[in-house]
Amino acid sequence: MSFLKNQFSSVIEWNENGGGVLFYKFQNQEIKKGSKLIIRPGQDAVFLYNGRVEGIFEEDGDYDIESDIIPFLTTLKSFKFGFNTPLRAEVLFINTKELLVKWGTKNAINLQAPGLPGGMPIRAFGTFNCRVTRHDILIEKLAGIRQTYTVEDVKERIIASLDQLLMSWISKEGRDMFNLQADARSIAKGIESDLDADMETLGIGISGFTIESFSYPEEIRKMQEKAAAQSMVGDINKYTQMAAADAMGKGTGGAGMASDMVGLQMGMAIGQQMVNQMNLGGAANGAQGQPAVQSGAGPKFCPNCGTPTTGTKFCGNCGSQLY
Repeated sequence: MSFLKNQFSSVIEWNENGGGVLFYKFQNQEIKKGSKLIIRPGQDAVFLYNGRVEGIFEEDGDYDIESDIIPFLTTLKSFKFGFNTPLRAEVLFINTKELLVKWGTKNAINLQAPGLPGGMPIRAFGTFNCRVTRHDILIEKLAGIRQTYTVEDVKERIIASLDQLLMSWISKEGRDMFNLQADARSIAKGIESDLDADMETLGIGISGFTIESFSYPEEIRKMQEKAAAQSMVGDINKYTQMAAADAMGKGTGGAGMASDMVGLQMGMAIGQQMVNQMNLGGAANGAQGQPAVQSGAGPKFCPNCGTPTTGTKFCGNCGSQLY
């Protein structure tokens, strides 16, 4: 008799492989006398009979079906195992842990942007968190027709609506299309709220949604880099200081580069000084009632060597003819 009893013994359990499954339906519907139920941490076990929920067990541990489970079932409290009368019921294991899922747009999303009639194509990447929040809705909407439901199923549903959600939340409040990363947090919060409302209809909650980065076309990135470079060159003092510091930090060859930068600054300063002197000289001549350049007079500086002239026809330094 004990030999036959052992034949009927079975273990009802779910060994999660990979952790990407939200629920799993135990395939053998016949629960025999002597069976054991094993519930692991992060799992709930739901007994179904004729499609109806009989009991939900949330505490992890090992249970004897006949003594620990059946007395708590709704309509099967008086069920008695006979020698050949197994209990025909379904056991649904639900993963109660929060799962982290990576997402990314399948195709580029065309966003309206100034100066781009066809729109600006961008991609986005990030993560979201999901978990089962309503057993009853999950069982009603999914468990009756599915053997399992995975995070990939959740991801597929989310990706299907993500393009429209991104376009909607990016377009709000006149955001800068060329600097979306600055608004990534607020955009993600809005999308999280919408996705949570959508997945709630399946008994699944979205408890977090992040946008790690926006990806622009190569042409747009080059334009951004060029604009940044032009902005830096606009402040020549800052540019030369940074270039000199960078060159000096590269080793022995940096000293020559730094010297060139200093020479560039000195040359600019000397040129500016010469312009100022010319302006001052013109102002002094005007104050004495004399024109800055007399009719037929030569240049103030020798065009060959740059030496100031004295009104003669030839340069006193190099001898070049002035006029």
